[in-house]
Amino acid sequence: MSYLVAATDSLAATAGDVAGIGNSLTAAHAAAVGSTTAVLAAAEDEISAAVAALFSGHGRQFQLLAAQAETFHSEFAQALAGAGGAYAAAEAAAANRCRPS
Repeated sequence: MSYLVAATDSLAATAGDVAGIGNSLTAAHAAAVGSTTAVLAAAEDEISAAVAALFSGHGRQFQLLAAQAETFHSEFAQALAGAGGAYAAAEAAAANRCRPS
């Protein structure tokens, strides 16, 4: 027979930590928006303007990917918290069924 042991307190704490990491990443990405999506040209020539546009484009793409990663991260934290709650509820229900009437 197989056994599974899950520390629901640890799952809840980990879910909180994961959510906190997500909040830190969101704040860091928000702080970097201006400097990564609106790169100024180093000089007033065509090459500098093209390089600035290139880096600004990469910054915009990064922000789009970061937003997708933030969504995934948030959903993962919610799933982790939900799994801990579901496991605790299942454990409590099983314990109640095992008690003599």
